[in-house]
Amino acid sequence: MNFLNPLTVKGEIMIKELHTAALGMMNAQTRLEVTANNIANANTTAFKRAGVFERNLVDAKASLFNVPMQIEQSDPPIGSYLDWSAGAYTQTGNTLDVALEGPGFFVCRNASGEQTLTRAGNFRLNSDGFIVTVDGKFVLGVDEDAILIPDYATINDDINHHDKKSVEIIIAKSGEIYANDVPIGRFLVVDCEDYSQLTRINKQDFIPSAQVHPVIDDMLTVKQFWLETSNVNIIDEMVTMIELQRAFETGSKIIQTNDTTLERSIQTARYGYY
Repeated sequence: MNFLNPLTVKGEIMIKELHTAALGMMNAQTRLEVTANNIANANTTAFKRAGVFERNLVDAKASLFNVPMQIEQSDPPIGSYLDWSAGAYTQTGNTLDVALEGPGFFVCRNASGEQTLTRAGNFRLNSDGFIVTVDGKFVLGVDEDAILIPDYATINDDINHHDKKSVEIIIAKSGEIYANDVPIGRFLVVDCEDYSQLTRINKQDFIPSAQVHPVIDDMLTVKQFWLETSNVNIIDEMVTMIELQRAFETGSKIIQTNDTTLERSIQTARYGYY
């Protein structure tokens, strides 16, 4: 008749507890990283906070059987998502600061010709008179061309001297752009049906993996002299970080306790337990 060695059973239980605690710490670490990134971007224009959810509860023993004695990156039952709620709107008074109230994204093009989407409307003019983002990407109009602000000029009596007139830029609710009351273009604003198909490539820019479509006029509101701020609530994020740090410390203590107990069990087994 075979009997289970009590130390063996106890060791298996402790190993399972070690594995479970380690998975919990990995989840907490991921959530800490996401929360820290949210806090770091609390002042980033139109930044969308990321959240974390547990996809499902995984039996630690079944996970352990996947690759015995090894924790895998695919084991933690955790995933992330973006909170697409709008941030607050702040008035800046800057001519080329524009915010989208409601759905939609501005369309931009980088130097490689790739198109990206953004809600960060803190635009500027480059040296050639094109409207660009803060990192130099061209902002596109409805014709999918870069928007150029014309350089109006008049000639003084001195034939060799050119006096440039100032250009007053007005941006209508529809996204139409006027330079000295002359329409010169219109922002291309698009949206998609499923935001889960948008991949964030940096703090403010996204690449769609599904078809996008222009936002219809009735749904479009472009606000000149305003910017959409981050939707991060710094107080909530700080509270979450404190809770996660405590959870991480608890997991660490569980591992230390089980490690000490397991070591003592191994030492005891050397003295005649079979």
